[in-house]
Amino acid sequence: MTEAGKRIRIAVAGLGVISRTVHLPLLQRRGDLFEVVALSDLSPTRAGELGGRYGVEPARRYTDASAMLADGGYDAVLLATSGSHGDLAAQALRAGLPVLCEKPLAYTRAEADRLADLAGGAPALMVGYMKQYDPAVAEAARLLDDLGGPERVHAVEVTVLHSGSDRQLAFANLPAAPVDVPADEAARLRAGDAALLDAAVGADPGARTLYQILINSICHDLSLLRLLTGAPATVEHVATWPVRPDGPPEPSVDISGRLPGGGRYGIRWLNLPHYPAYREIVTLHHAYGSLELVFPSPYLLNAPTALTVVDAHGGGERRAVFRSVTEAFEQELVAFHAMVTAGTAPLTGIAEGAADVRTSQQVVRRYGELTGAAIAGEAANS
Repeated sequence: MTEAGKRIRIAVAGLGVISRTVHLPLLQRRGDLFEVVALSDLSPTRAGELGGRYGVEPARRYTDASAMLADGGYDAVLLATSGSHGDLAAQALRAGLPVLCEKPLAYTRAEADRLADLAGGAPALMVGYMKQYDPAVAEAARLLDDLGGPERVHAVEVTVLHSGSDRQLAFANLPAAPVDVPADEAARLRAGDAALLDAAVGADPGARTLYQILINSICHDLSLLRLLTGAPATVEHVATWPVRPDGPPEPSVDISGRLPGGGRYGIRWLNLPHYPAYREIVTLHHAYGSLELVFPSPYLLNAPTALTVVDAHGGGERRAVFRSVTEAFEQELVAFHAMVTAGTAPLTGIAEGAADVRTSQQVVRRYGELTGAAIAGEAANS
């Protein structure tokens, strides 16, 4: 474990949108806690450009994340590569490196089990569910605890208006995707992820698409349910449908079931590529009122999440709004630093990340039962 309070040296694998718009700027902002000393990306142009911008010496700019991990020379690693992070996280843990892992942790429960064995029960890996560290979420959790805890929740309603990435990222003016990514390496990684999808849910196209939406996006809502009410106890209804016949390949998704305390949950994830702005609403209803969280686009740093508290007052309805411009991603980095330097357990470690993989596979299994899709792999026995 690194000395408590020490500035830690960190390596970043994967320099795509989330690293460029969020992680690297925040690591630089929190120079009191972190020093970026190594970067890797399949594109040598991108590794060179960002290495120069963030002061990483040329010898520590890699095009192979595995080679970067093998060389070492730092205290912790942030994994923001695409696809499953099971193999790279395992390599880092074998090297004794704490990991901040962007979602998904893994595609399969087998990968997560391997990571748990390598960690040996110590806080060694944090899954990047930044919404759990949002001040508005922390306030909602506190208020729910004051009400008597998760068993007081009558229902949770989640609506995600998922606008296209071009609309979510227009403000960032990002450069065009690099053209110097080696085709054979990109094909190798795609083949590896395809094999993992086979192992997770089988070959049915609808099941695979649903699973990827779950582990890449809806997982954030599963993590909030797990934090506030406990993970779903059942998955009873699953439906997918296209926006229109000529719409995007990814469908919209509707899921519902029972919560551990006896209440109900519903998640409606709407794929709306032309919707003007991303919006996510999570509402917890209880006998005395509601707690409503409204999240902005995750790429807008320091944009406040609004928590509206609805309760009774003087025989009528009272609404109070809580906002904080403290950035959830930054709070996540502070918590990761505490994990690395003080052994503080993260809100989502390997076990909790594996629970979200399991819930996602249960959703896919139910989808198969309701639609007749052939579900195989781990999901068939989830």
